[in-house]
Amino acid sequence: METLEEKVARVVKEKVAVVPYDPRWPTAFEDERRHLRVCLPSGLIGRIEHFGSTAVPGLSAKPIVDMLVAVRSLDETRQRIAPLLERQGYDYFWRPTWGDDTPPFYAWFIKRDRNGNRTHHIHMVEADFEHWDRLSFRDYLISHPEVARGYGQLKEKLSETHRFDRVAYTRAKSDFIRKVTEKAQMERDGVARSHRPSISG
Repeated sequence: METLEEKVARVVKEKVAVVPYDPRWPTAFEDERRHLRVCLPSGLIGRIEHFGSTAVPGLSAKPIVDMLVAVRSLDETRQRIAPLLERQGYDYFWRPTWGDDTPPFYAWFIKRDRNGNRTHHIHMVEADFEHWDRLSFRDYLISHPEVARGYGQLKEKLSETHRFDRVAYTRAKSDFIRKVTEKAQMERDGVARSHRPSISG
């Protein structure tokens, strides 16, 4: 039987392939969202978002749909959801948010097709996790196509450099993502301030 260390070593060495945008990705998200709603405990999961590059129209990406799922309790997720999805063939990892062993940890699942190719990454987190900030990055790319094009070009270059090292590929993108996320949050905060009602005496 495969150990956790062997499973981690296997998945991080799977090939990194960035492909042109596929208009079927939003449908793949909706299909999986409906599946999760049907098969998982309704009181345990909440909001489900499509995020990552496959959520940005026109952006080249790894052909894997990233999904962000709000859960009421990660302890309950480990006890009730992880065994259920593992029985359906999903890979499950109790994964650190940053680095190799940096909390907070969250539940991460890989769904594959019949040929063993990844189709979905499902990130299950509680409401206060920093993962929700990544929606700002998604929304900024959607509203700034020129930035999205630059990101696509960066990913294509990095996928060649780190073809069989997913960890290195992800780390190499992190500075770009951080800078754009900061811009997105500044823009969002500026819009929020500009829409505050003025108080006159």
